[in-house]
Amino acid sequence: MAAVDIQDNLLGISLVDSTWIPILNSGSVLDYFSERSNPFYNRTCNNEVVKMQRLTLEHLNQMVGVEYILLHAQEPILFIIRKQQRQSPTQVIPLADYYIIAGVIYQAPDLGSVINSRVLTAVHGIQSAFDEAMSYCRYHPSKGYWWHFKDHEEQEKVKPKTKRKEEPSSIFQRQRVDALLLDLRQKFPPKFVQQKSGEKSVPVDQTKKEAEPTPETVKSDEKETTKNIQQTVSTKGPPEKRMRLQ
Repeated sequence: MAAVDIQDNLLGISLVDSTWIPILNSGSVLDYFSERSNPFYNRTCNNEVVKMQRLTLEHLNQMVGVEYILLHAQEPILFIIRKQQRQSPTQVIPLADYYIIAGVIYQAPDLGSVINSRVLTAVHGIQSAFDEAMSYCRYHPSKGYWWHFKDHEEQEKVKPKTKRKEEPSSIFQRQRVDALLLDLRQKFPPKFVQQKSGEKSVPVDQTKKEAEPTPETVKSDEKETTKNIQQTVSTKGPPEKRMRLQ
């Protein structure tokens, strides 16, 4: 099971042996690559057969099977090794490429792995952008949807707070009160008395109040009447004596 896991994850591992780094060159790089600790190396390849028989690498062209060759060298930093399937001295099929940079061995990704990685990176970026955008989205049944950004909160904190003038009443309250007053006026209309031309009409209640005398005026009127009666009595002389008939 461990071997299967290693084969599945070859693109994510690397190998380095510090003892080989000072002596790496075009002639020793294949020996460094064929180390037993290298997970990229196949022990059943033709290179092992040539090595055991102590033959030169030129005999690989006459064999059939898996082999490793040095494809490119840029000493002492970069070396590229190719794994290929040889079918004839002139026909080979590339299987994989490996590169060694500063003594560290990596497997070069194939085209499918590169495209897969780029697509996953792009999808992850798009998904992160959508998640961040959704975190700024707000909804309320009375307002609907709107955007709430952190920059707006900072700007609101910086701006001086201005006190809003509180209205004595709302539009709904004013309209409701007007409707109630209109309803009361229709149920209890005011009554007016027709006066002479040029004079203002006066409500009935006011005329009633003016017509009713106050108790003080009634008393003063009674006093005046009694005084007038007394004066009339005093001005008249004593009654004349009538002669008695005998």
